Parts: sequence; structure tokens; C-alpha cells
Amino acid sequence: MQVDVVSAEDSLYSGEATGVTARSTEGEIGILPGHQPLLIALGDAPVRVQTTEGGTVVVNVHNGFLEFRENQLTVLADSAELSSSQ
Repeated sequence: MQVDVVSAEDSLYSGEATGVTARSTEGEIGILPGHQPLLIALGDAPVRVQTTEGGTVVVNVHNGFLEFRENQLTVLADSAELSSSQ
């Protein structure tokens, strides 16, 4: 699935992924390719992207939204930064 993580200031990640883990305002959720369409609010928590190369990209998100549809996942954050510890 295609994953894009953007904030008002920057595009932090864009690429193919095998899965994403995020924390919504209701709790933690894991999203895999083929997941049902989804729109959730995010709080202050890391979003973990499992890349197709076998690595993990961690983006610390500070409020925003996550949308998933047609194997395209987009995180639009108020602010965010790549984690230094991945």
C-alpha cells in the first residue's frame, strides 16, 4: 500500500509499506493492505510504518487525521517529525 505522512510544514514519508500502526483518539490500530476505508483522528503519538524493505519508519505525530482508502494511507498532521530512534 502507498503511505504518505505530511504536516503543514513538510512531507515526512512517502513510499510503499506492508503495514502501519497508529494511535487514534480511541486506541491503537493496525492497518494492512486491503483494510476497509477508514478516517480517524490522531492524538500525540508515533505512527509506525513497516516498509517493504523490512525496516520501520517512526513519525511522531502531534494531532491530525489518518485516512485509508483504495490501498492509499495518508496521515495529515498538525505537526510531526521523524523519530531519531527507529
